[in-house]
Amino acid sequence: MKLFSKAGACSLSPHIILRECGLDFTQVNVDLASKKTERGEDYLQINPKGQVPALELDDGTLLTEGPAIVQYLADLKPDRQLLAPSGSLTRYHTLEWLNYIATELHKGFTPLFRPDTPDEFKAKQRQQLESKFRYVNGELQDKQWLVGTHFSVADAYLYVVSRWAQAVQLDLSGLDALSAWQARVAERPAVVAALKAEGLA
Repeated sequence: MKLFSKAGACSLSPHIILRECGLDFTQVNVDLASKKTERGEDYLQINPKGQVPALELDDGTLLTEGPAIVQYLADLKPDRQLLAPSGSLTRYHTLEWLNYIATELHKGFTPLFRPDTPDEFKAKQRQQLESKFRYVNGELQDKQWLVGTHFSVADAYLYVVSRWAQAVQLDLSGLDALSAWQARVAERPAVVAALKAEGLA
């Protein structure tokens, strides 16, 4: 398999899950500005969406969108318990978190990374994200992981998105449950390896 990614971007989430699953893959870096891969390929010919992540399977099939990719990977290796079995309410709570992270957190950061976003809008966006992270902090009280007793695909995605907070000057002070959870995730060997491979550690 090939994972098309950009260091520190949301593609870090499937990168972590690939390593958690112990799957063999090649990481291909993409310059999102030029839409070229590190090998000089036209990325739009590979993924017309022009975004990362994209996962090319062994048969050439392309799978895009981080939440879909991590579900696929977790189902390849059910013994790793990264996603509960189909029919289990725990699975749907995990998917609930994937959707919340994608729509309420991940997308909320997008305007903050754009240089043309007006400062007034950025200030409001920061306030909204800080409020949503306070909600997450409350949900993590007295919990080791987001859902159930195992690290899941939702934890990997939340970890990646929460790493962006410092870059856009979010005030997450006092969110002790979130901070303790981040520290637990950061200690996982797959996370350490993924960060190192992307030049982030």
